[in-house]
Amino acid sequence: MKNRPNREIKDEVQIRELIKKGKYVTLSLCNNNQPYIVTLSYGYDPLTNTLYMHCANKGLKLDFIRANPNACGTIIEDGGYIYNECGHWYKTVVFFGEISIITNIEEKRKGMEILLNHLETNEDVIKTKLNSNIKLYQELVVLKFDIHEIHGKSGR
Repeated sequence: MKNRPNREIKDEVQIRELIKKGKYVTLSLCNNNQPYIVTLSYGYDPLTNTLYMHCANKGLKLDFIRANPNACGTIIEDGGYIYNECGHWYKTVVFFGEISIITNIEEKRKGMEILLNHLETNEDVIKTKLNSNIKLYQELVVLKFDIHEIHGKSGR
C-alpha cells in the first residue's frame, strides 16, 4: 500500500481473520466504463482464498459480471467513531480478482456449504438447506470470487 503505510496490515493471519469474521462484502464491478457496487453476504474458503455469494437469477450485477469478470471488493470491521478525538476505529481489506457465475450443481452446493457454514450457527438449518432438492440448485445463482491480490489497513 502506498498511501498511509503506517496503517497497513501486513500479517496474513490478521487479514484472513478479518475476512472470516465479516458477514458482508461490497463488490465493485465495471462494464464499459460504467461502475456498479453491490453488497452481499458471503462465505470464505481460506484453502482456496475464495469468497462465495448467492443472489437472484436476474439483475444488474449478473450483467456486469458477464461483461467483465474483473472485480474489486472490500470487507470492513467498523469499530465506530471515537468521540472527542475526531477519529474512527476500523479494519478493512481490499482485494482484487475475478468473479464468476457457477453453473455446475456440485460446485454450487460446495459454495453454499461454505457460505452457510460462514454465516449460520444452526447445524439443522445448514443440513436442511444443503440437502434441498436439485431444482433449488438449478435455479440458485452462486457467485465465486477468486482473490488474486489483497491489502489490509487499520486505523484509529
